[in-house]
Amino acid sequence: MFRLWAKAFKNSKVLNDIIISDIAEDKNRTRKVFDAVDEVCYEFDLSRPVWLDKNINEFKRRDKTRFDQDNFIDSLEFDYLEIQMIEED
Repeated sequence: MFRLWAKAFKNSKVLNDIIISDIAEDKNRTRKVFDAVDEVCYEFDLSRPVWLDKNINEFKRRDKTRFDQDNFIDSLEFDYLEIQMIEED
């Protein structure tokens, strides 16, 4: 099973969080991550973040990254969105 945890932070406090699960066996890891981020954005009513090189490299190394205002077109009501892989097939 694939599970990704997303948390929105404001002033170092968690405003909102969600865990997205994906049991599909026909998707690769990248597709599962992108689909999970899309679902997070839908649930939090956000536009999709732009994956910058720093996000890609950080997620590859640590299975975790933060998206701040630089990653979004719309203005945010929080400081950053953090995603973290908590379980992988």
